[in-house]
Amino acid sequence: MAEEELLASYSAEANNRLSGFFISRWVHCSWLLSRLCLSGQKDEPVQESEAKGSKRLREPPAHGDEDSEPCAKLAKPRAGPAPPVGKDTFSYMGEHAIVYTDGCCSRNGRHRARAGIGVYWGPGHPLNISVRLPGRQTNQRAEIHAACKAIEQARAQRISKLALYTDSMFTINGITNWVEGWKKNGWRTSTGKEVINKEDFAELERLAQGMDIQWMHIPGHSGFVGNEEADRLARLGARQPEA
Repeated sequence: MAEEELLASYSAEANNRLSGFFISRWVHCSWLLSRLCLSGQKDEPVQESEAKGSKRLREPPAHGDEDSEPCAKLAKPRAGPAPPVGKDTFSYMGEHAIVYTDGCCSRNGRHRARAGIGVYWGPGHPLNISVRLPGRQTNQRAEIHAACKAIEQARAQRISKLALYTDSMFTINGITNWVEGWKKNGWRTSTGKEVINKEDFAELERLAQGMDIQWMHIPGHSGFVGNEEADRLARLGARQPEA
């Protein structure tokens, strides 16, 4: 009888632990969904020139083993599209290929700012890439152009369904909510100010046309591997010479 009670106790403990695991995962997924729903907000963003800070003001490290992933392309822009990559090399959310993007800018809004973009498709993936942001060096532009690069890569691989994870709500809201209103208003905000990132969002919109993109928000610097790797690649990109 004692053995039966002991087995029942172990079974109950195992069930509790399993239930706790699924509950914690459910809570986490629900939290991510709530963050995604925020992309439906209609408020317009603070313009870049009004933003005083950056999510990353530190200079990228000059060297270090953590920055030496051999698969990361320290990009010289390609003359042509990348060669085809096997569909089984991608991770999927349903039918959507998963990609993580990030942009960073040290000394954002100040003299000698350095911005880079990172695109992460998975461990050792041949499309993982680091690029120095051309043109105006700001954090917001880097975030937008990281998404542009990922979509550009997806198109070259004939991928039409994409789950794009970014920690930039500015990028998500801009492309999903604000762009249409800006265009109707002559690329001006509701207060009549010119949209500073007009060219950047116009390029993102152009690339996204005809694509089925799930815009997924993920919190930055919260231990999510894909986001951390995209961030690392973006910092590598910021170290490169300006194109």
